[in-house]
Amino acid sequence: MSKKDYYEVLGVNRDASDEVIKKAYRKLAMKHHPDRNPNNPKAEDHFKEAKEAYEVLSDAQKRAAYDQYGHAASEGMGAGGFGAGAGAGGFDFGDIFGDIFGGGGRSGGRSNVHRGADLRYNLEITLEQAARGTETKIRVPTMVECETCHGSGAKPGTSPVTCGTCGGHGQVRMQQGFFSIQQACPRCHGSGKIIASPCATCQGAGRTKQHKTLSVKIPAGVDNDDRIRLSGEGEAGSSGGSAGDLYVVIQIKPHAVFQRDHNDLHCEMPVSFATAALGGEIEIPTLDGSARIKIPAETQSGKTFRLRGKGIKGVRSPTYGDLHCHVMVETPSNLTERQKELLREFEKINEEDSARHSPRAKSWMNKVKEFFE
Repeated sequence: MSKKDYYEVLGVNRDASDEVIKKAYRKLAMKHHPDRNPNNPKAEDHFKEAKEAYEVLSDAQKRAAYDQYGHAASEGMGAGGFGAGAGAGGFDFGDIFGDIFGGGGRSGGRSNVHRGADLRYNLEITLEQAARGTETKIRVPTMVECETCHGSGAKPGTSPVTCGTCGGHGQVRMQQGFFSIQQACPRCHGSGKIIASPCATCQGAGRTKQHKTLSVKIPAGVDNDDRIRLSGEGEAGSSGGSAGDLYVVIQIKPHAVFQRDHNDLHCEMPVSFATAALGGEIEIPTLDGSARIKIPAETQSGKTFRLRGKGIKGVRSPTYGDLHCHVMVETPSNLTERQKELLREFEKINEEDSARHSPRAKSWMNKVKEFFE
């Protein structure tokens, strides 16, 4: 039985690019693979047919010979013909599914150069420092390139040698039925190199643990969990890879007076009973100094006074937030007998017309009565 034209098998034109041929083959392999079509001999035949066509058309030399002589080009090459080119006649998992799993297939082992890990440092600052910005120094434990071997991991005067097991690829290929599976080399553990004489300083790791002191500029307006990135200040990479980054995460200490809500500030403002009842003026702190607030007569607990622009200007905000002062009427304590006497007299007078002098209490009592009726 005569063989089908390889281009016809894959469904591509004779001038198709390598990428088009690879995509066509991958599609057919996924469709007809025996594992996805158990007990279907025709699917297995289609799979083998597509595999044979791909092995010829994906190889520039074999494709040129096929274009000139057709199937006759494979005669005299042994029982395997072109099909022997995949190594032990196996199914190359990497070539077919490389794009799906990000693999390499025949392009060689994965790179042994690795970027260093990113680091996180929690920095606690005061509310004042967050509002105005500051500059501080931090001491960070990290992995840095070994100064003795300059990151090679080998004793000075020596060099790592290519791993004989994987040929420097860092990976070996294992045949399992139709699949050729790639895994890390058990001898070099994926590095592709063997260090016969390790560096005494880093024990062959190429990196050592050290502490380094860095200067960090904190911009005005930062808030909790904001991150400041210090490029290249993370852990050193391996085998010449670039260093990672250091992320400084801001944590603001609790403040004795203010609570922050984004760009606004809040504070409780204790007001004496007499001032709340008669009115007056009190002094309050702000981040820019002190300010005075006029308290109207008959001010109740919970009333809020807002001072515009006395909050914080956020990192990405064009304007300042506000300061919200929450009135807290303070009940007198440690009273003298004279003070108690005056308060009893005041209460007696107040009860004579409670609806007028204590309207909220009167309203609340009425609601209570209605509830129990």
